[in-house]
Amino acid sequence: MTLLSIVLATLAGGVLSVLVAALLTQALLGRLVKHLVSLSAGVLLGASLLHVLPEAFESQASSQELFLCLLGGLLFFFLLEKVELYRHTHHHEGDGHAHHHHYDAEQAGRGGYSVLLGDSIHNFCDGVLIAAAFLADAQLGWLTAAAVALHEIPQEVGDYLVLLNAGFSRARALAFNALSGLAAVIGGVLGYWLFVPFEALLPYLMVVASSSFIYVAVADLIPQMQRRLPWRDTLVQVAWIGAGLALMSLASLGHAH
Repeated sequence: MTLLSIVLATLAGGVLSVLVAALLTQALLGRLVKHLVSLSAGVLLGASLLHVLPEAFESQASSQELFLCLLGGLLFFFLLEKVELYRHTHHHEGDGHAHHHHYDAEQAGRGGYSVLLGDSIHNFCDGVLIAAAFLADAQLGWLTAAAVALHEIPQEVGDYLVLLNAGFSRARALAFNALSGLAAVIGGVLGYWLFVPFEALLPYLMVVASSSFIYVAVADLIPQMQRRLPWRDTLVQVAWIGAGLALMSLASLGHAH
């Protein structure tokens, strides 16, 4: 049942994000994604700091070792993004480009495939995180899967818009996005088979997984929101971040330790 839950949870995240991209128009996606980015920042911080990390630190593992894992995880994902293998692509309002990456006509096709590779690795890591959370606690697994799914929507929408700008047709962009989403299922299944014999390592794996959430929120999402904006738009950003934190806080009320 645990393996089935992992497969369903990882599959649902990819399907949901692709469906959103398929059902909404490109103009509407461009307007919505900035709000979804703010919501994702709150969700990822809430999931990691209110759920996954507390669960790990309530184990018998050494707190000092867990903090070292957290630090190591942050540095690992920083280096992984440095070599462009852990990319978070979000559409900036009105710019028509992905975060940190601008493509001219000659680079467009190659840039589109590069985005797909980075997104697939990102999805694989998310699947491993979901597997670790399910093995620790079923409810924690579903909460983590929900956080990943909410974050995947703006990420996949951003990827979809980048692929369109890179010359992909709408159907082809959606199909490639769906295929990259299957990497989460692969990560979840492999994570399950690798982690089951080593349950004592789960707290450390959960901390490393949390570092992924924290890194994405702090290094990618929040900097996107640091542009100078009118106070009204800033308050909207804060409201969406608060909504993400509130979702995770409400979920924690029913999470029995």
